[in-house]
Amino acid sequence: MAGQTKTRHEQVYLSLRGDILAGRLQPGQKLPFADLSTRYGFSVGVIREALSRLVEQGLVVNAPQQGFCVTPLSKVDLMNLTQARCEIETLTLRHAINEGGIDWQSEVLASHHRLANTPMMEAEDPERFSEEWAEAHRLFHETLLEGCDNPRLTGVATQLRAAAELYRRWTAPLSEGKRRDAAAEHLRIVDAVMERNADLAVQLLNDHIALTTKILLESGSVDESQEAVPASA
Repeated sequence: MAGQTKTRHEQVYLSLRGDILAGRLQPGQKLPFADLSTRYGFSVGVIREALSRLVEQGLVVNAPQQGFCVTPLSKVDLMNLTQARCEIETLTLRHAINEGGIDWQSEVLASHHRLANTPMMEAEDPERFSEEWAEAHRLFHETLLEGCDNPRLTGVATQLRAAAELYRRWTAPLSEGKRRDAAAEHLRIVDAVMERNADLAVQLLNDHIALTTKILLESGSVDESQEAVPASA
């Protein structure tokens, strides 16, 4: 019985998380217990536990007197975050190209090979990034910057990328395979890194980051009235 209970809790958690990341539950949408119980066929107690786990991940917020809702996307926060990422990540990449050795370049090639050969979308849920691809994507972008000798810069850049993950996840049903070729974008960045063409690599990374923001803003998914999302996001 205990195993069955654990399975039920995990099942509803994964279902809720998948629907949020795929955009089937929209940013800012309220999540009443009764509606979720009907939708997923589980008790309020199981739903509450799943929502609490999602709050910890920054995918759901629990506002006093208002209850649970999907974390809203903030235009102001997105614009500020994009500006910070474009400035910090490109500066760090420039340092990486100037300071990184052949071992770093080899690691960039290896991380890109893994990314390029990992299916981007979930086979059973083509509106959502696969977890394997998301992890490969994270490692690729982190590896790009690891040639930089300044751990303060790489640390800040990594924190900014983590803060942008929620926004990036919501571009999946909006753009991948429809309005952009992310694989080609990654390859062009790698080619510039291998050539040690810092100016080109920096411009390509800047454009790569900015395009995600452009897609989200044009989709209408970002709430212009929201000033910020929780720091955990």
